[in-house]
Amino acid sequence: MQVDAVGLADVLLFRPAPHRDDRGFFTRTFDADVARAHGLDPASFVQDSQSRSGHATLRGLHGRSGAGEAKLVRCARGAILDVVVDARPGSPTFGQHQAFRLDDEQFWMLYVPRGFLHGFQVLSEVADICYRIDRAHDPAEDVSVRYDDPDLAIAWPLPADTLSPRDRSAGSWRNLTAVDVHG
Repeated sequence: MQVDAVGLADVLLFRPAPHRDDRGFFTRTFDADVARAHGLDPASFVQDSQSRSGHATLRGLHGRSGAGEAKLVRCARGAILDVVVDARPGSPTFGQHQAFRLDDEQFWMLYVPRGFLHGFQVLSEVADICYRIDRAHDPAEDVSVRYDDPDLAIAWPLPADTLSPRDRSAGSWRNLTAVDVHG
């Protein structure tokens, strides 16, 4: 498994090497030794979650206040455009975002450090997204920023036809920057 640092500080992209043959494929989706070699404590991930969404659904941008939350994100079925935004004051990449195509062909997994906002849009008919998270969820710590915030200017590939009420009423980037999202 290859691990690459990407343009945003502390974000890592895990790229496994799937083995394919006439039966299908086999790929490793997580390796504790590889994670440890890149500064992650494998034992810190305490919760695994999965979501399923339909075409063009947009989820995010979500983060956590207080101690924050780190996560490993992968698309087990279909394809998504996954976006992360550095919301850590003092970070050299504060306020910057980066997008990644995660899909069920390459099996890339994205490490999203504490203090980042995260969101995605489904590019395929259906997508299953798997999360390995380092803290139990506490709804009182949820923060959201609008997916179409003009200060972030994220270029989503499709119209955002399907949004949750939470995402439709999310706050602005300017208001969020006054909140500590990483502890």
